[in-house]
Amino acid sequence: MAAAREEEAGELGPRDFVYGEKDFVPQAAGWDTEPGSAPSRFDRALLEGWSDRMERGLFRYRLGPLPTRVLPGPMRLVAQLNVQRGTERRPPQAVRSLRQPFDPQAFNFTRIRPGEVLLRLRRAGGGPAAPDQLLVAINVSPLERGHVLLLPEPARGLPQALTAPLLHGGLEAALLSGHPGFRVGFNGLGGCASVNHLHLHAFYLGCPLLVESAPARPLGPPGGLSLLPGVPAPAFLFYAAGPAGLEALARDVCRAAEHLTDTGLAYNVLATRGDPPGGPGAGGERGLRVLLWARKPSFGAKAGTTFNVALCELAGYLPLPAAPLYQDITEAQALCAIRQHLLPEPQLLRLGQDLARLLAS
Repeated sequence: MAAAREEEAGELGPRDFVYGEKDFVPQAAGWDTEPGSAPSRFDRALLEGWSDRMERGLFRYRLGPLPTRVLPGPMRLVAQLNVQRGTERRPPQAVRSLRQPFDPQAFNFTRIRPGEVLLRLRRAGGGPAAPDQLLVAINVSPLERGHVLLLPEPARGLPQALTAPLLHGGLEAALLSGHPGFRVGFNGLGGCASVNHLHLHAFYLGCPLLVESAPARPLGPPGGLSLLPGVPAPAFLFYAAGPAGLEALARDVCRAAEHLTDTGLAYNVLATRGDPPGGPGAGGERGLRVLLWARKPSFGAKAGTTFNVALCELAGYLPLPAAPLYQDITEAQALCAIRQHLLPEPQLLRLGQDLARLLAS
C-alpha cells in the first residue's frame, strides 16, 4: 500500500498558477463573516490540491478538525491541540550558527516527492521587479488545513536566510488569498527553523490574532518602521496598504533582518492582513502587516514535545502537542514561555532606533 502511494505521488506534479493584478484581493473578507466563505482563485487551487494530497495519503498523518480555544486574558492567545504533529513530524535539524551553510547531505526540499508540490506560482509578465517564482508544497506535518511551504527553486541550495525576492513572492501570495486568516511566515536559523533550506510557511487559521489590530508606535518618519507593543511578543512592524508597496517593504524587512544577524540575533517574520499601524481607530482600510521579531538565538535540535517558540507562538497562536498542556495552560504561563526568548525592553528600543536609522539611510 505504501509503495503504491509512493508510485502515485511520483506521477503527480504541480499546476502552473499564473497571476496578475486582477487576482489580488485588496480587502479580504472580515472576521464578521464566516472565514473561507469567499475563497479566491488561489484559495481554491491551494485547498483543492491540499485535500487531494490528503486523500492520497501523502501526509504523515490525517488531519481533522482540531480542538481550539482562546485563553482567557487580554492577549487573546489561540491554543490548538495537535498531538500528531508533536509525535509524527520529522525530527528538526540541529542548528549551530546564524549563518550555517546549506548542507546537501541533510534533509532538504530537493528530496520531496513530486506529488507534494501543488502549484508553481508565477507573476504574469515577469520583469526585473518580479518576485521569485515559488513552488507551493504541502507541509507533510501540517499545523492546520492548508498548511503549505513556499519554496524558491530548491536546486539553488540556499540556506534559511530570508531574501527580498522570496519575501516579495510570499507577500503577494498573502494578497492572493481571500481568507482573513491566511498567514505567511519565516523561522530563521536560531529561531526554531526546522530545515536549513530556504522556505516560507503559509497556513490558514480561523481565528483573529491581536497582532492584526494592536496599535503601533512610530520609530521614525510617518509610514516607516514602528514598534508593536502590547502584544504577546513585541515586534517591529512594517506595513503596506496594497501590492504597489510590497517590493520596497520586502527589501526593508530583509535589510533589518540582516542587521539582526550581524548583531548576533535570530529572527522570525509573520505577514498577516491587518489594520494600519495606528490600529483600527486610525482610519484607512486593512492592508498587510509584516512583523519582525528579534530574539535570543536558540541552537541545537528542537525537542519534539516541548513548548517551542517559533513564529506562530510569537504571534499568539499556540499549537500544542499534549492534551493536559492544552487544557491547563494559562495566558501567564504561555507568555512566560514566549518572552524568555525575547530581548529586554531597553535593548529592543535601542535596536529599534538603530533599524530606523538604517532604513532611513
